[in-house]
Amino acid sequence: MNSQDDASFSSFRSPLLMNADDTAIIVIDAQEKLMPLIQNQDQIQCNIIKLLRGAKALGVISAATEQYPRGLGATVEPIRNELEPNEFFPIAEKTMFSVRQCEPLLTKLSKSGVQNLLLCGIETHICIAQSALDLMSLGFRTFICADAVGSRNSLDHQVGINRMEGSGAVITTTEAAIFELCMDSKNQAFKTISKLAQQ
Repeated sequence: MNSQDDASFSSFRSPLLMNADDTAIIVIDAQEKLMPLIQNQDQIQCNIIKLLRGAKALGVISAATEQYPRGLGATVEPIRNELEPNEFFPIAEKTMFSVRQCEPLLTKLSKSGVQNLLLCGIETHICIAQSALDLMSLGFRTFICADAVGSRNSLDHQVGINRMEGSGAVITTTEAAIFELCMDSKNQAFKTISKLAQQ
């Protein structure tokens, strides 16, 4: 192997990894009447906020959905405050449990070059799982941030995670995801990402 071959190693990146320019974060149904019922809600909310702040620093697209907001309320304020208005707003409303109903959002994401979707929010075994399975069938590589999703009870959460993983979704964590999207300590967002990881 010559030096030219050696040099090519650093330019190769696995297609199994998320990149800032081909990934979007979708916050699913983190709503006022749902979040208080979820186990470990404070940690989940904190991790969703870390993901959104990391996304902002890295230029990663973020979007959100709400399940029947007239009945279940808006996205909880601390998370809503991190969702900056962009071309993917207003927050996509749905009545289906799956985000596949949010066709305009998914079309915009696809046209923007997004191939990977990182899901967070609630509930793991219902809206997250049904969304993940549909999104994979639609051709998106789907990642689940295990410490930024939750259910009302631990069994449903774990069964949801297991089902998604067994169906081809990639299970990750908040810290793993933001460092994966950052990719390099030379990235100008690295200091922000490091601080988020320490919170």
